[in-house]
Amino acid sequence: MPAHVLVLGGTTEARELAAALAAHPGVRVTSSLAGRVSRPGALAGRVRIGGFGGADGMAAWIRDHHVTAVVDATHPFARSVTRNAAEATRATGIPLVVLRRPGWQPGPGDRWHLVASQTAAAGLLPELGRRVFLTTGRLGLAAYAHLTDLHFVLRSVEPPQPPMPPRLTALLARGPFTVPEETALLREHRIDVLVTKDSGGTATAAKLTAARHLGLPVVVVRRPPLPDGVSAVPDVPSALALLDLPAQ
Repeated sequence: MPAHVLVLGGTTEARELAAALAAHPGVRVTSSLAGRVSRPGALAGRVRIGGFGGADGMAAWIRDHHVTAVVDATHPFARSVTRNAAEATRATGIPLVVLRRPGWQPGPGDRWHLVASQTAAAGLLPELGRRVFLTTGRLGLAAYAHLTDLHFVLRSVEPPQPPMPPRLTALLARGPFTVPEETALLREHRIDVLVTKDSGGTATAAKLTAARHLGLPVVVVRRPPLPDGVSAVPDVPSALALLDLPAQ
């Protein structure tokens, strides 16, 4: 049984996992947050805020705090964190579990355009519409800053910072959202096209259903690949099973 589990968090799954680990006697859990959200919710166990200083810094922290297993439960697009976790756990010889919610899949009637990056998404937008609902978060806005003729409606948890498109309306909100709410938002802002990352999960999936009902095109940024030799599990019980801890 692991004695000290480091959870690289920030997602709903990371919060659920921390609570499940903390419920096991003899297991210490530390959740590590990047610090990009100013008011994170309460977490079970200990919490640390901020980066480690790359893979070497994470490996040093693992050794100094006698971590016996790492669970990477970060956002599917936190590519550098996952890479650092893979390198740090290889260097320290401890297990790494990657917890990733399943990605979204298009359904009948969907008009999806799959792209590899936000830069590629920006390249498609002028031919798809003039009013864009952007749900990729406040980071990466620079990819759209040159699109001065388009109007963007951005939804994010924190206020955006430049560089960003000059014609932008910011909506500060955190999911989950319902299909009626998303449909009303798309209509109110006269949205022509939706841009999203393939985050997966249910908290923000209603926008995809709303776009389908309204016949809107959706630009979906694909997830980055996992590091070589690293695979992922889809849910908290599967992560606990790899750690030899029963779900309670």
